[in-house]
Amino acid sequence: MDRPMPDELELIAQGMARTMIEGFDKHYRIFRAVSARAKELFEAGDWQKQLELVRDRVEFYDQRVAETVERLKTQFPIATLDDATWRAVKLFYIDHLIDHKQPELAETFFNSVTTKILDRSYFNNQYIFARPAISTEYIESFPPVYTSYYPKEGGLRATIRRIVEDFDWERPFEDLDRDIGFVLRALETHLGGRWPKMEVNAQIQVLYSPFYRNKTAYVIGKGINGHDEIPFCLAIRHGDSGKLIIDTALFEAWRISVLFSLSRAYFLVDMEVPSGYVQFLRSIMPNKPRSELYTMLGLGKQGKTMFFRDLIAHLRHSNDQFIIAPGIKGMVMLVFTLPSFPYVFKVIKDRFGSSKNIDHATVRRKYHMVKQVDRVGRMADTLEFSQVALPLARFSPELLVELRQEAPSLIEEIDDQLVIKHLYIERRMTPLNLYLETATPEEAEAAIIEYGNAIRELAIANIFPGDMLWKNFGVTRYGRVVFYDYDEIEYMTEMNFRAIPPAPYPEMEMSDEPWYSAGPRDVFPEEFATFLLGDPKIRQIFLKHHRDLLTPQFWQNAQERIRAGIVEDFFPYGEEMRFCHRYRGSTPTHD
Repeated sequence: MDRPMPDELELIAQGMARTMIEGFDKHYRIFRAVSARAKELFEAGDWQKQLELVRDRVEFYDQRVAETVERLKTQFPIATLDDATWRAVKLFYIDHLIDHKQPELAETFFNSVTTKILDRSYFNNQYIFARPAISTEYIESFPPVYTSYYPKEGGLRATIRRIVEDFDWERPFEDLDRDIGFVLRALETHLGGRWPKMEVNAQIQVLYSPFYRNKTAYVIGKGINGHDEIPFCLAIRHGDSGKLIIDTALFEAWRISVLFSLSRAYFLVDMEVPSGYVQFLRSIMPNKPRSELYTMLGLGKQGKTMFFRDLIAHLRHSNDQFIIAPGIKGMVMLVFTLPSFPYVFKVIKDRFGSSKNIDHATVRRKYHMVKQVDRVGRMADTLEFSQVALPLARFSPELLVELRQEAPSLIEEIDDQLVIKHLYIERRMTPLNLYLETATPEEAEAAIIEYGNAIRELAIANIFPGDMLWKNFGVTRYGRVVFYDYDEIEYMTEMNFRAIPPAPYPEMEMSDEPWYSAGPRDVFPEEFATFLLGDPKIRQIFLKHHRDLLTPQFWQNAQERIRAGIVEDFFPYGEEMRFCHRYRGSTPTHD
């Protein structure tokens, strides 16, 4: 192919930039349309369809990137373009972002497309957006990011009613006056039993779109009164009558932060300007990284982009080394961490332990599966990266030896960089086995109860963890037990839970070999006790609270409910916070 002339190159650069922005705009148009459907499905109570929507949406981004890459390769002479043309493509692309509503997402899309085409040596500031080029501050939105209400004009009760009614749910409320009374009582308790004077600037700011997940619509906002700001979240659900209820009101930032835990499914939120939503959420959860907020809003690629920028910035301002993560080494994953950074990094080993009958592709498929299911607060989300270049000097000698021995096919040392070809990153937790070693008796009992609850809730959500050893679970800063080792997970509905048949004669029970056959999908819950409950103290606590997990009946019953299409309730707040328990039989106060 003849080399294009300068004027042709400019037209090519313009065309490529236009093709890429069209690809992104198509992606976000579909993303918003799917997210907007959440209201319809919430109204209809179609919980299965909502789960499918979240699962399918995960794939949209990669589909649009692949489409755009194919268009570029088909329509433009990619292989013949020089450096100046690639720089021009980026500059013309920036022109399209001047008045764009999602410029930060569009920049990430550009990076995704460009890095699929260019050699890794071109991944630098000249050709991709290593840092933002367009500010996301003060982007106008219609509808607006949030709505302001002024309770001094009509009173707090009337204002809360208006806030709820402005969401235009067609399904009626069971008793909105009653529920508003519960909200006011909960707020009064939060304020210590005293209502402050309303200042001249008293207002309530509410995000325009509810946050839909599972069976709940969350209304999120904050009250402003003088110098005080009070965040809040109202959880709207279907009551037993089929009508809507306010299930609870949360006023503590940490409780709202738990809603946005990466161990839960992503929200469905209709946003024209997502950066505005993130900025508002950060104002009530300042300790929550923006990367995690973008991820929880379903914008996982943007979450990854911001996470990696945070990591690189952290490396510039720290000097500790990556080290092998504490705990028992896994047979499938090599895990390392940076002590000053609250995450762990996981690389699939080249060779697995003899008991692991899987390959790299299977492990990747299992980790991808985690993004498509409802994690019900019990499975850590992962960020998946390819071709990650990190400073070689920041790796401890012990870790480098381990990487070279266990995963040589996934690393490449180029000058002063270590390039990891495939990598998973998760929030760091204390492994449960290590936690139990130093826990007080009260802490240990609480953790063992949580461990059983985690297994139980995963099963009800159609996830069989497979390897349930204590080392594969972690304890969060809130004391919640979360599963994080996914190479053996399966859907519950694909397993066969069986009781151990009686031995033909008593002597066989003493044999090292089982007297019964087992297929690859067969599971015998009675066997769990053998490898999980060797410690008498742990055994006693576990049997007290979770004895049924050692019977096939629990697992079979869970399967039956899943196959019947029953979607169970999972609450990101304690049962004691629900108004139906907190104020059962009481009459709410009125202002």
